[in-house]
Amino acid sequence: MRNRIHEFASAVLSAAASTVLSFSVAAQQVPKQLEPPVNEKLLLQVHAKGDQVYTCKSDGAKFTWMLKAPDAQLFDKDGKPFGKHSAGPSWEASDGSRVTGKAEPNPPSPDPDSIPWLLIKIISHDGNGVLSPATSIQRLHTKGGKAPASGCDASHADHEARVPYEADYLFYAPK
Repeated sequence: MRNRIHEFASAVLSAAASTVLSFSVAAQQVPKQLEPPVNEKLLLQVHAKGDQVYTCKSDGAKFTWMLKAPDAQLFDKDGKPFGKHSAGPSWEASDGSRVTGKAEPNPPSPDPDSIPWLLIKIISHDGNGVLSPATSIQRLHTKGGKAPASGCDASHADHEARVPYEADYLFYAPK
């Protein structure tokens, strides 16, 4: 009897875990407008950990936090340092190859407390290396990084705020 209760409890927990996982995967699906072009294939994926840097700026009579630049370290799938992500926006690999991109219009992040997911078109290349063939980038699975909700006023003009964030960057190249 005790074994049957244990088996039943295990089955119920497994079913519950599967349901929760399927909902979290569904909630994290990439929106159609962020899918890379069909003539591209995944080149590599890195994880970014760092800050989104904002500056308090005046827009007429109103003050608002404006994105100055990302400042993040990039890590490969094994957690080893890969490069950096900085102003441009640009991504630079340890081998010296670098790409600069321009973001396309984007939907908000599935996490309302995080910066949006993006599809980025690469507009320039520097150096020769792992990033040289890349033509587009997805920014997915963002955590944090949104501009502060307050603290930007005349007395804080030109002050910076660093907001921690993490994201996955997927680089694509022609098939």
